[in-house]
Amino acid sequence: MTISHEQAEWFKSTFDQLTDNMEKAVLGKRHVVRLALTCLLSEGHILLEDFPGTGKTMLARALANTVQGSHARIQFTPDLLPSDVTGVTVYDQHKGTFEFHPGPIFHTIVLADEINRASPKTQSALLEVMEEGQVTVDGVAHPVGRPFLVIATQNPIEQAGTYRLPEAQLDRFLMKTSVGYPDRQATVELLNNAAVRDRAALVTPVITAATIAQMSGLADEVYVDPAVVGYVAELAEESRRQPHVKLGLSARGCLAFVRVAKTWAAADGRDHVVPDDIKDLAEPVLSHRMLLDAEAQFSGVDVQTVISRLLDAVAPPTDRVGA
Repeated sequence: MTISHEQAEWFKSTFDQLTDNMEKAVLGKRHVVRLALTCLLSEGHILLEDFPGTGKTMLARALANTVQGSHARIQFTPDLLPSDVTGVTVYDQHKGTFEFHPGPIFHTIVLADEINRASPKTQSALLEVMEEGQVTVDGVAHPVGRPFLVIATQNPIEQAGTYRLPEAQLDRFLMKTSVGYPDRQATVELLNNAAVRDRAALVTPVITAATIAQMSGLADEVYVDPAVVGYVAELAEESRRQPHVKLGLSARGCLAFVRVAKTWAAADGRDHVVPDDIKDLAEPVLSHRMLLDAEAQFSGVDVQTVISRLLDAVAPPTDRVGA
């Protein structure tokens, strides 16, 4: 069963409404806003890596305020414990039983601010909940519910006192992107409205958690032609053969590619995925999944260069694709 044309048009209309609503807080960053929404509707998680003051937290709060659900912010520090994230079981003397006290991870949208400042032990506390949507404490599984989105941020320049995220955890993020500095027009608008201290407060809920689940279900029904599936598989194989690449695209990465491409196509009002969807999403899906060797830096090669070469090396399908 595939999504109908009318359903695709409704999906696009709702998606555009969500984007417009978030842009009240995040000016001039429509593409990044669309990526964050795509991640939410694809039931994944997003990593924002950027310089201070570019609006990473504002983007997360704007997304949280757009959805009628709960949200929380966890400020990651070196002394943060795993139980501070997941929760803890406490003995109730009056009842004579142990009761679970949920941590801040039990919200619809969770902002994990400066995730690389916490110890690897605390970072790993997110692994299970990001992958399986549940937390296990003292042998008991506690589901966090749906929808559920982790927006993690990290600063790429302040590396003192930080702990690099391991590749296995990076792979659990559906996408990685950066907000970037605003253009001149957006900067002028921000300065003209400097009296507004909290732009995220301007964002009001326009969609329910049930509608998010409905849109996610529709995105799953978007048609993917076998030629496009083969294109993703060939990109994965070629990524492992590229010079200076120590770790290429995994099977989990291929699944992520297809999932986000379906949502991206529906957001454009289409009932099928085209090769351009794969190319448009290549950088946010691949940039954190490809590990380069030590010689890459000396050769002036970065991940963006490798992704560009990868797309040039693998020709997209030219046959007509669609349902």
